[in-house]
Order: sequence, then structure tokens, then C-alpha cells
Amino acid sequence: MSCPAIDYFIFVPAYNVEKTLGEVLSKIEESVLARAHVLVIDDGSRDGTAQAFERFMSICVENAECAENARDFKSHFEYLKFEQNSGYGAVVKKGIAEGLASGAAFIACLHGDGQYPAEKLGEFFAEMENCNLDLLQGSRHAVAGEAKRGGMPLYKRIGGAFLTALENLTFRVKLTDRHSGFIVYSSRFLKTVDLNRLSPSFDIDLELIAIADARRFAIAELPIPTRYADEKSNLNVVSYGLRVLRQIWRRMLASKH
Repeated sequence: MSCPAIDYFIFVPAYNVEKTLGEVLSKIEESVLARAHVLVIDDGSRDGTAQAFERFMSICVENAECAENARDFKSHFEYLKFEQNSGYGAVVKKGIAEGLASGAAFIACLHGDGQYPAEKLGEFFAEMENCNLDLLQGSRHAVAGEAKRGGMPLYKRIGGAFLTALENLTFRVKLTDRHSGFIVYSSRFLKTVDLNRLSPSFDIDLELIAIADARRFAIAELPIPTRYADEKSNLNVVSYGLRVLRQIWRRMLASKH
């Protein structure tokens, strides 16, 4: 991967997101993009996700004021596609590995399905820098009633609240939405993690939070809006819940030694 010197690295998990990817990328603020490299990781999509990325790039390049601006804009984006669907965990590991290789100080995960606010990245990066944080998670439950107003299904609100309550009994840092995928990490923390040992599934986010918690890295959260539309979730809630309980059990066992 070749990109200019950057402060921020943003990787975008993308699986069958042809309807939302362009809008997500367009909401990244110019002030953030000027200091960032964005890597879209297509996890073997079977729809027009690649074409959606190409359309976004073409429109932005056409709207650039000059050829130099167009070249500069293009240098901030990259598209990578897995030939076969490898799972969310594989995407996150690849994103983190590429982020560390880029030399960026902070690495953010921004989902391509539009559930999380790309326009908030600037605020999150600033908080990471100003407060010397190592992990900052977006919370849809920090503001009372926000998840319901944003259309989060009832079963997810109840299940998430139950699991988060159990986790908060176990982990050092108390959070309100441990199952949000909108997370910014410091490279300082990620350099201590063996990516090969991380989960291949959706619980990789929780696993990273658990590692940061156990190693006493600085963890915090900021409120984000909840956005649920007609997107199809690839998360199996039963297997995910069991994986979360396994993480809690492991943490309980570790705390006894």
C-alpha cells in the first residue's frame, strides 16, 4: 500500500453495500480526509459494491477544481476486495494491519452500510488526540432513548442492554454500548495485539476492547446517533451472544489469577 504521510487511517468493512457505500464515504469531512487514508475492504460482495465505489470516485474527481486536486483526492482512497467472503473478523484484522503499516497514529473502523456516522470521525479523532486515548467507542445508548428513536429493533436493544450489563460487571471500564462497531484505536495500543489470535467473527470488536481493558489502556466513549433502515444484517445474534458470554467467562477466569 502506498499513500502520503497521514495521521489517520480509516478502514471500511464493505459487504453488499452498493446502496450505501457512496453516501458513507461522501460524509467524511474534508478536514479529516486531508490527514487520512481510506481503505475500503470488500469482503467478497456479490452486488455492485465495487461499481458504487467507482461511481463515488468518478463523481468526486469530476467535481475537483483542477487535475492536481483530483490526483490528491484519489491518493486518499484505496479499494481492496477479498475474492471470497472471509468474515468480519478477517476484514478488521486486514484493516488494522494495513493501518499499522501506514504509520498512522489512529486507526478507525467505519462500516460501509451507513449505520455509523462518518461525519463524526473528526470529533472522535480530536478526542483521541486531546485526551490521549487508546480506544474510543461510539455509543448509541449514551443518550437515553436514542437507540429507539433511531429505529434499533427491540430485541437488539434488550439483548445489547443485557450483555452490556454483564460485561460491565466483569470489565474495568464501564461502557454503555459495548456492541457498537464505531471504534477508533491508537496505533500505540494495536501494536501490542497479536492479530493472528483474534476472533474471525463479529466479536472481534469486543475482544479488542477486552484486551485494552485488561492491559489498562485508556478507553472512553462518545455518543453517536442510531441509524437503522432496511439494511440486512449478517450477524447471527445467537452465535454472537454465545461468543460474548465466552469473552466474559475468559475475563472472569483471568481476573482470578
